[in-house]
Amino acid sequence: MKILVIDNVHPVFYQSLPQHAICIDATKLSSDAIQPLLHDVQVIVIRSRLAIDKAFIDAAPNLRVILRAGAGLESIDTDYAQAKGIACFNSPEGNRDAVAEHAMGMLLMLLHRLHLANASVKKGEWQRESFRGTELGGKRVGIIGYGHMGSTFAKKLSAFNCELLVYDKYKSPIADPFVRQVSLAELKQQSEIISLHVPLTAETTHYIDQNFIAECKHPFILLNLARGKCVQTEALLQGLESKKIKGACLDVNEYEDTSFNQGAWHHQLLPHWESLKQHDDVILTPHIGGWTVESFYKIAQVLASKLMEYQLVP
Repeated sequence: MKILVIDNVHPVFYQSLPQHAICIDATKLSSDAIQPLLHDVQVIVIRSRLAIDKAFIDAAPNLRVILRAGAGLESIDTDYAQAKGIACFNSPEGNRDAVAEHAMGMLLMLLHRLHLANASVKKGEWQRESFRGTELGGKRVGIIGYGHMGSTFAKKLSAFNCELLVYDKYKSPIADPFVRQVSLAELKQQSEIISLHVPLTAETTHYIDQNFIAECKHPFILLNLARGKCVQTEALLQGLESKKIKGACLDVNEYEDTSFNQGAWHHQLLPHWESLKQHDDVILTPHIGGWTVESFYKIAQVLASKLMEYQLVP
């Protein structure tokens, strides 16, 4: 079994493999340098550095398995891969707790104005009343998408006695006793906080747009720890200006590079990004929701386990 490792994974991945596995480290190679290596590999390990498209797959005639170190599969042409008999595995089990904790941290920071209070005290100020917070307990939280990420976030929120409204177009019924499954229309009518946990597809691109915001009955806080392009930044800005959106917690943004390793600050889009940064009620982080010491280890464990369970014949 020959495995081409294109993105870094924790050493536990290698330690979990059988002795006959041969791993090729391509983590520092360019796309052009990787091409000649594809001919005789059976497995590739990828995060988001390269797009696994039709041309890439065709260059690897012996490829049997694609392992994605993370949750999203949008950088992989899964339809074409599966048509060629190639199995595609992701690893949301490995970073779901990290994402849920990050979402919780961002939300509590925003509600209790911790980011502003911290900056104020560090400037030598002591303005207690200016930073009176709002409690999370008892709030109506709408969760869109109830896979590994959404369900783990809901479980953590349940400890705060929140009323949890869940909408998932592709999952029914949902058995968790601490949530209530609702239609998207009801979620929009009831929620004070809305959190996105959906993959990036044609259906979810600009999922949060002007129409979505207008259809929400109450001003709400928006969380996006899914993919940046699920939220239309221009619509978000308009929602913030009109106060229909009370605040936003964004671990991802529309202007990220496709590898997620840097911001793709296109000059024509920069004004929107600059405006977003000016809002005190917007918390921004650089796509690190699933980026913890523990998740790095667990993702590698999950990938090795799924590869072994697949029982790829060497």
